Amino acid sequence: MKPNAVVWVHAAVDAWRSTRAIALEPLSRHVSNDDDELEDLLDELDSQGDLDASQQMLSIRTESRRYDKPVTIIEGFDLEASEIETLASELKQSLGTGGTVDDGRIELQGDHRSRVPELLQERGYEVRE
Repeated sequence: MKPNAVVWVHAAVDAWRSTRAIALEPLSRHVSNDDDELEDLLDELDSQGDLDASQQMLSIRTESRRYDKPVTIIEGFDLEASEIETLASELKQSLGTGGTVDDGRIELQGDHRSRVPELLQERGYEVRE
């Protein structure tokens, strides 16, 4: 690349950055206390979500699958699919195992009946074994 081309590219990038800064500047001036009210509302809704979690009665059981491999099944969720997926991911990471979400229930590879109730109770769920 020629030296003049490099200077031109740097000039174009600098010009682009300065127009972005000008375009974003008015937005930063209009920040108000509405954000604080929104944060308070979101915190209140989140605390109600924790209440809902404690009111759910989850059951934990195991089944034997192919080749007599145990599978721990957690049922009784009254959550959206994305929330169940998130919880399943957290449990799999904590237990160091694989698993899936199927028909609104979490299936974990292996027999984890001794550890899963504790992990769920830490997250605010009521567990029936």
